[in-house]
Amino acid sequence: MFKNIVIFGTGGAIGSAVLDHLVSKYPGAHIHACSSQPFLGDHHPQITFHLITYEDEQTLADAAQKSQNSGPIDLIFVATGLLHQGALMPEKSLKEITADNFITLYKANTIIPALIAKHFLPHLTRDGRGVYAVLSARVGSISDNQWGGWYAYRCAKAALNMLVKNLSIEMARRYPDAVILGLHPGTVDSALSAPFQKQVPADQLFTPKFAAEKLISILETIQPVDTGKCFAWDGQEIKP
Repeated sequence: MFKNIVIFGTGGAIGSAVLDHLVSKYPGAHIHACSSQPFLGDHHPQITFHLITYEDEQTLADAAQKSQNSGPIDLIFVATGLLHQGALMPEKSLKEITADNFITLYKANTIIPALIAKHFLPHLTRDGRGVYAVLSARVGSISDNQWGGWYAYRCAKAALNMLVKNLSIEMARRYPDAVILGLHPGTVDSALSAPFQKQVPADQLFTPKFAAEKLISILETIQPVDTGKCFAWDGQEIKP
């Protein structure tokens, strides 16, 4: 189904698991692994690695040009994102809001996926269904928000969901079979969720492998009518 794949965030838990799963499931596909970290995995003949410096947009433009050497892109999977970093932690109250935290999380969770879309979506296949999928989060849903808090992260993910909707509208005009999606992977055992795992029941803390398999199964079944939406790992739509 997928012949030319681009994955961002392959240095992270979910991105790495998605890479492993797709290499195994699509042995005939060419996969472009994009990360800001040096590639430490096995050097597989299917994989072309691209070292990305997100502060330098030209590295995205260069990777996009190289990715089309193996044909039109069938799948773009964006597994980048940031919740906490050093002293930056989710806010519990209004008094903890800082401009720097908002800027940092908007850049990581909204601006970077937008720049990836800018450079890679023009190379999406026109021959059948092409997919752009980005990791969103249930906490980015305005209608689902019952607890408050986590101001910068919630706002950044809500903005990401708007980006997904905007991209779906523009792409539909030129790529009628394109599908632009947000994906909520659940709580995955990773560095991102590590500080918060004590609050998660054991049966709701997923391995990266489990999350990758569930998310890819969604991408294999969704149709153009689903473009612009956000889906959870279990296939249920998350309303904005």
